Amino acid sequence: MRVLAVDPGYDRLGVAVMEKVSGKEHLIHSECVLTDKKDTLPERIGELGSALEVLIKKYKPDLVAIETLFFNKNLKTAVAVAEARGVVIYLARKHKAEVREFGPQEIKVAVTGYGMSDKRAVMNMLMRLVPDLPETALDDEYDAIAVAVTALAHHR
Repeated sequence: MRVLAVDPGYDRLGVAVMEKVSGKEHLIHSECVLTDKKDTLPERIGELGSALEVLIKKYKPDLVAIETLFFNKNLKTAVAVAEARGVVIYLARKHKAEVREFGPQEIKVAVTGYGMSDKRAVMNMLMRLVPDLPETALDDEYDAIAVAVTALAHHR
């Protein structure tokens, strides 16, 4: 099964494509799609949608896994991230991919075994689980890889 995992955002969208091969997670592609802060929100959302559609067409995932919305104190940011999530879900369904959503604690449990793990613990475990993990990337890219690992762990 091929998974395209997304750490949603409108400024930075973390994306990872993974498959499980012989019981091991294999990273096929990962990146962080960046948008221009000078653009309007609709322009940024459109740019993210275009980039994501290219990835979906190229990698043809069976499943699109997305992190649920983590509500912080900034309502404006939360709404914009929710809009970006909507585009991800729409494109996944448009291209006939199943959609699964995972919360931050669920991801931490799947990767580290402990739901209150910090980012460093998640990163250390990703280094053990994913042999082809990129050495340098933005946090959003690593978060998307963690979402992909979670989706593969939950898949029967």
